[in-house]
Amino acid sequence: MGTHSKMPSYNHESKESLRDIISKNPSAMLGKDIIDKFHATNELPFLFKVLSIEKVLSIQAHPDKALGKILHAQDPKNYPDDNHKPEMAIAVTDFEGFCGFKPLQEIADELKRIPELRNIVGEETSRNFIENIQPSAQKGSPEDEQNKKLLQAVFSRVMNASDDKIKIQARSLVERSKNSPSDFNKPDLPELIQRLNKQFPDDVGLFCGCLLLNHCRLNAGEAIFLRAKDPHAYISGDIMECMAASDNVVRAGFTPKFKDVKNLVSMLTYTYDPVEKQKMQPLKFDRSSGNGKSVLYNPPIEEFAVLETTFDEKLGQRHFEGVDGPSILITTKGNGYIKADGQKLKAEPGFVFFIAPHLPVDLEAEDEAFTTYRAFVEPN
Repeated sequence: MGTHSKMPSYNHESKESLRDIISKNPSAMLGKDIIDKFHATNELPFLFKVLSIEKVLSIQAHPDKALGKILHAQDPKNYPDDNHKPEMAIAVTDFEGFCGFKPLQEIADELKRIPELRNIVGEETSRNFIENIQPSAQKGSPEDEQNKKLLQAVFSRVMNASDDKIKIQARSLVERSKNSPSDFNKPDLPELIQRLNKQFPDDVGLFCGCLLLNHCRLNAGEAIFLRAKDPHAYISGDIMECMAASDNVVRAGFTPKFKDVKNLVSMLTYTYDPVEKQKMQPLKFDRSSGNGKSVLYNPPIEEFAVLETTFDEKLGQRHFEGVDGPSILITTKGNGYIKADGQKLKAEPGFVFFIAPHLPVDLEAEDEAFTTYRAFVEPN
């Protein structure tokens, strides 16, 4: 949902793209402050998605703005724009994914426990990592930077291993997960390895994903923010996803698509926070009133925030003051109406609406299940 050139939204009656509609009157549709900030007169700075994940999506990371410009100039086929792509996922159902590198102690423990991982990483790199990491290092300290270099060396050995080596060790790893599940330091790892191996047999993702990245579970309503240059993947569940408007992806595993290993290994942040530190805290949204509940997910970037609105009673109504930029709203569950500027439009699951800046809006529920998500951008 949005104005991205690959898949823009269209008006359901006129069949005109949202991109073209905005370009006819940019100041009314985007607002002068948004135009000045993002230097665009026909597109939104965010892309809004509904994802229903049944098969693991590729382990990947996205460049920041500086690297996006370089990669686009060097390889426009694989990097079609020059933007960054931080993203946020809000769980609609229970969700699981990979998000960022595991804490260093966990990876060291796996290198000791799992011979297949140690065989790929190599004895010297493994021993160097185990003996020299300093897990309690302060962020930004020389010790923290050394930790990141040690982690990068491990990841590089995995990503640069030959296909034959990965295949042999992956098959041994899967057998270990079946025959010796107690060898793993997390009880859910053996089942995860077997499940993902069925989807992508003998894949490097079993190592760079299952063994090196945090296995993250979100309950419905929880959210996670994924910064540029952080590795991640979605494994299962339904989510609302919002991201900066970009199509730049650097892939690592669980994919038949192009893997740019050199850029991937050099670009990652190599932060190693536990999952709980990456989850977002929902905030109260003060510019709404009435029945129901509105919760704001506001990541630490400029391009977007997302507002979830639910109702706990039939025939509830909630009012929203205008926000200072454009927004897109989708109904995901239940039935109701959206009212604004003298119009009252039906809002059923899958119905999507563009809302211009500064426009007050009312949502009116027909049943208790009525649920909407609204992505928006403001200049401040």
